[in-house]
Amino acid sequence: MRSATDTAVLVPLPPAAGLPAWCDPFLAPSGSADFFGSRLWFDTVLAHAMPAGAEPVLARAGDTLLLPLMRQSGTLRSLATPYTLSWQPLLGPDQSTEAGAMAMGSLLRGRAPTVLDTLPEDAPKLAVIRAGLRGAGLRALPFTHFGNWWQPLDPGAGWQGYLAGRAPALRNTIQRKLAKAMRDTRFELVVTPGAALEAGIRAYEDVRARSWKPFEPFPDFDAALMRATAAAGLLRLGVLRDAAGAVLAAQYWVLAGGYASLLKLAHAEDARAGSPGTVLTALMIRGLIEQDRATALDFGRGDDGYKPLWVAERRQRIGLLLADPLNAAGLLAIAKQTAGHGRRQAMQWIERRRHA
Repeated sequence: MRSATDTAVLVPLPPAAGLPAWCDPFLAPSGSADFFGSRLWFDTVLAHAMPAGAEPVLARAGDTLLLPLMRQSGTLRSLATPYTLSWQPLLGPDQSTEAGAMAMGSLLRGRAPTVLDTLPEDAPKLAVIRAGLRGAGLRALPFTHFGNWWQPLDPGAGWQGYLAGRAPALRNTIQRKLAKAMRDTRFELVVTPGAALEAGIRAYEDVRARSWKPFEPFPDFDAALMRATAAAGLLRLGVLRDAAGAVLAAQYWVLAGGYASLLKLAHAEDARAGSPGTVLTALMIRGLIEQDRATALDFGRGDDGYKPLWVAERRQRIGLLLADPLNAAGLLAIAKQTAGHGRRQAMQWIERRRHA
């Protein structure tokens, strides 16, 4: 077994291969709340969501620290995708985290800058890891990445308690539209593999093609993830159809360790007058609360206007630019990052003065 004081190494992975077995001590169980740190997640990403020309690599510092990364155009960056809600350094059984981070910093020093993004601000031992990287001579410059809307659930509140916490306009819409939907639509919930799942995947792909959604960069990913999570007992796929069987809306969640994450949702634009997306989201959340006893709801990446209506709290996902000031590319990246930060601060000061 390696120790935390060993030199860190960079291990390339074969294309579309899953993580090697030696990664298991660093990974979260697929059924835990840290779903995005699990083998199921990373193996699905590696097989179905790697950008063209990107090479997956693992940076390992003994039994302390593992960074799943990819190399693009000579730059190392987080192995994160447009679907990833959280990425963070994976901690191993050796608790000498700062020593491992120093070894990692020595590995990354002298290279083009490394970009770690999709990081929770409160990731475990992040401050210690940053200190170790700085101790190895790297600058670890933070930047904002995207907002994440979520909400812990009161276990005793139930569906009615959750509903009472929503804005009156949404609450009234849900109550009115649900009553009508019970008469005019059919709701299907899929949680296990089999024919129903394959029909649900086709329904999701059909309604997505008729929705407002942009082009899908990895068209095989959603179906692959639904199949993998269904096999693990983590999938909650909802489909709303009209009386004739046409798909009005579809969405899927991953429920792991009580934590429910909304991965994708879509509704047919030609049916929006009936608010099928709102109806389906309400039905899914009601089931997550009443049947699954979910402990939290996560609405994923970005600050879309509808998200604060459904969940009450926002947290920031950040990034770290790891750059060597003694390297020409690193020094240039530091200068650009610092100048950009200065511009943002100046704009914020101007905006505050304008509204003073």
